[in-house]
Amino acid sequence: MSKDKEILTISELPVEEIYTSSKSTLNASGEYPYTRGIHKNMYRGRVWTMRQYAGFGTARETNERYKYLLSKGTTGLSVAFDLPTQMGRDSDSPFSLGEVGKVGVAISSIEDMRTLFKDIPLDKVSISMTINSTAAILLSFLLVLAEEQGVEWSKLKGTIQNDILKEYIARGTYIYPPKEALRIVTDIFDFCRTDVPNWNTISISGYHIREAGSTAVQELAFTLANACSYVEAALRKGLKIDDFAPRLAFFFNCHNDFLEEVSKFRAARRLWAKLMKERFGAKKEKSLMLRFHTQTAGSSLTAQQPLNNVVRTSLQAAAAVLGGTQSLHTNSYDEALGLPTEEAATLALRTQQIISEESGLKNSVDPLGGSFLIENWTDRIEAEALGLIQKIDEMGGMLKAIENNFPQDEIERAAYDYQKRIEKNEINIVGVNKYDETEGDEVKILKPDPKGEQEQVRRLASLKEKRDSKNVKALLAELNEVAIGTQNLMPVIIKCVKNNITLGEISNVLRNVFGEYS
Repeated sequence: MSKDKEILTISELPVEEIYTSSKSTLNASGEYPYTRGIHKNMYRGRVWTMRQYAGFGTARETNERYKYLLSKGTTGLSVAFDLPTQMGRDSDSPFSLGEVGKVGVAISSIEDMRTLFKDIPLDKVSISMTINSTAAILLSFLLVLAEEQGVEWSKLKGTIQNDILKEYIARGTYIYPPKEALRIVTDIFDFCRTDVPNWNTISISGYHIREAGSTAVQELAFTLANACSYVEAALRKGLKIDDFAPRLAFFFNCHNDFLEEVSKFRAARRLWAKLMKERFGAKKEKSLMLRFHTQTAGSSLTAQQPLNNVVRTSLQAAAAVLGGTQSLHTNSYDEALGLPTEEAATLALRTQQIISEESGLKNSVDPLGGSFLIENWTDRIEAEALGLIQKIDEMGGMLKAIENNFPQDEIERAAYDYQKRIEKNEINIVGVNKYDETEGDEVKILKPDPKGEQEQVRRLASLKEKRDSKNVKALLAELNEVAIGTQNLMPVIIKCVKNNITLGEISNVLRNVFGEYS
């Protein structure tokens, strides 16, 4: 290979032939600014949560998958909701036709939530819910169900994504305008601070930013810029930084460039600790700690030669562990073709278990710390991400940047550049633009029961028929008044849920008051 040829990471950061020194001064793990990990002994004390993301069809079908995953050793559940649920539409809405249960589980009512977690004790299993615009409603469903199970809210552990800003940037499942959506986010912060103290009230997500085509630096910068916007919104509401910051959590992607991803996670911890301490004046140690969940990169999976995805996911999972993640989801090899089968989901979980039990990676804290390459890349990613955050600050913050399409344009440009590099064979993808001479492996594809949508609509009609319609009307009027005013929305939403008012009905009231964003 020519010495003059420049080698780049997949995020287009230059790679030197050899690194012989580093400017970094490394503190111990568990010490500010947490470059080496937020806990002193990391996985020697407690292994990361193996949280497999799942949801499809009806609540009954997904409940069966959850029990299957738990029987195989999953230590946390992560709920994937269908598009109507994410967009605030009941399964019987004309807008939902053909989409019910397709990309996640359909949840329209407290009855669906009861079925989803039937025979699953909420005080024993950590629950994560990937839900944003309707996060307050889904959390209310869970809280009401916990009461019915006799579980105190203080004993609930888990996370709602509740990260609305990245929806405007990268994902698109927004309903309300940003200002009103931020009100719902901070109402959840305020309510859970006292009523559900061990619940993570937000999972600020870089995952979807990366899936949309961003670089590693953009993923980190835009995620932390979003986080700063949430902190500022909560402070404007009158909350104190150390009252809510310890329950902020993050969600990152782990892509193909192994060493870049390890460096990204280390840079993320250090940059967030500095932002919280220096910009926001946080004092509590837990307010400074960036705690994050990782999912392996769905966009890196290929439909061609799908068994190759097992290797990709294994490497990405190992990078997440070496980067110090607190929980992890490993994608199934068949996800470029359809929903994961039980066999593929089991293998994805076994991947984590083998890394934990057989690889030795958990036995030492920050095993790559002190590597000249890793320390140089950690410094560089932190500096470049901070530069982007400062550029966003100069625009007036992330809300202004989103209005100006800055992050959207930057991600679009990065995605286009990445695709061009693949087409020029500057980036090789095995089975796609290199070693693509075979047709690939035949795999079984999961096909949900097509009768599931009809079953769901019938259940919803039965629920609406049995309830007290006058009570429903009165409670929706109360919700309307609270939405017009400034009171916290959570108590009245919980009251609605207890009285069998549906997700779509609650969302429609908020639509009428807040309007819809386009």
